[in-house]
Amino acid sequence: MSINQIAIAYLVASVFFILSLKGLSSPLSARRGNVFGIIGMIIAVCATVILTKNWELIILAIAIGGLIGTVVARRIEMTQMPELVAAMHSLVGLAAVLIAIAAVNNPEAFGILSDTGGLPVVNRLELFIGTFVGAITFSGSVVAFGKLSGKLKSAPVVFRGQHQLNLVLAVIMLGAGILFMINESWAPFILMTVLAFLIGVLIIIPIGGADMPVVISMLNSYSGWAAAGIGFSLNNTMLIISGSLVGSSGAILSYIMCKAMNRSFFNVILGGFGGEVDSEDTASGERTYRSGSAEDAAFLLANAESVIVIPGYGLAVARAQHAVKEMTEKLLDSGVNVRYAIHPVAGRMPGHMNVLLAEAEIPYDQVLEMDEINSDFSTTDVVLVLGANDVVNPAANVPGSPIHGMPILDAFKAKTVLVVKRSMAVGYAGLDNDLFYMDKTMMIFGDAKKVVENIVKS
Repeated sequence: MSINQIAIAYLVASVFFILSLKGLSSPLSARRGNVFGIIGMIIAVCATVILTKNWELIILAIAIGGLIGTVVARRIEMTQMPELVAAMHSLVGLAAVLIAIAAVNNPEAFGILSDTGGLPVVNRLELFIGTFVGAITFSGSVVAFGKLSGKLKSAPVVFRGQHQLNLVLAVIMLGAGILFMINESWAPFILMTVLAFLIGVLIIIPIGGADMPVVISMLNSYSGWAAAGIGFSLNNTMLIISGSLVGSSGAILSYIMCKAMNRSFFNVILGGFGGEVDSEDTASGERTYRSGSAEDAAFLLANAESVIVIPGYGLAVARAQHAVKEMTEKLLDSGVNVRYAIHPVAGRMPGHMNVLLAEAEIPYDQVLEMDEINSDFSTTDVVLVLGANDVVNPAANVPGSPIHGMPILDAFKAKTVLVVKRSMAVGYAGLDNDLFYMDKTMMIFGDAKKVVENIVKS
């Protein structure tokens, strides 16, 4: 293929990537969006392989990576999707760093050797940016993976002088990068890379579990910009375009997540709130609540005219989506109007609940976003909350609360509220939930799947 044909192939692949993002904007078109993305990637990879001399090694690497990816994808549970996404981001960041190291070591092999020998200043700048963004993405994603998987403490890790230390390290890192641009020596490049890895750890450890959805989308954005930066260095337009699409879409998603949580981006980075709390020591103390059984819940649901189901991370942990679908079908057959309410940050990553419900083949027209359904709660007979906590906490309406102003699903406005939880433990934000102590609320303790199955039997 000629250079012009390669350029056309990259253009076609870019169009497919854009169509993929468009398709992923709605559950109804998400599968089509995935297909467009796959087609675009196949075209881009094939065009790149044609440009490569040692294409046999590329094919071998793709085969090995594809095999590993297939095995991991088959073994991964839906509840582990957030940490899988974090792991994938880390690989993109590491790839950017390794490519930059290879380019600095042998610029001639990448076709970026200047007439006087060495790297042109512009390429040094591009490699500098791509390297530190990629390194921060890698180490930050590894920490996020650890927090999400439970291998690391999910609560914020803070210490005195933390922000000042981050600032000093960032200044030294930038200084080393500038020195690398001036004299093209390995020492400042290595120092810059090591400090970037360290900064990636330090900016993620103070962020608590409640802010993890923002961190996931933020790291997604970082991985895209890292790829785009390396694309400039390699003069690869496909890498620049695809990286920019990922970077910009991740940044927009981060903004949407912050808005949904009434948080500013800098507020999240400078110290997130809340950590995952599972112990009974954090329970509600002397406050009283009303509890019931699955049979009580079945009676209330069967005699309602309208029901709204609010899924949360507890539903994901219990893998209760199929049991919930069976319950929904029985209620619909009885003439009950059933819908699902999805909060933008429900679960541990954007779209987590949508994916779970789609896996159970729950019709998309039954699944509504927060803005679409919030006005309906006041006229709803029964709200069934399955493992959700902070996204239904009325404390968001109380001035002075740590989550004040955070948009929530207005479950407290319904006539009756049924809450399925394992215990009275608080959520990621570390706050007690006033909804659980209202007279209209009935707590049903147990595994979400088992509780819903018992409701179906009743």
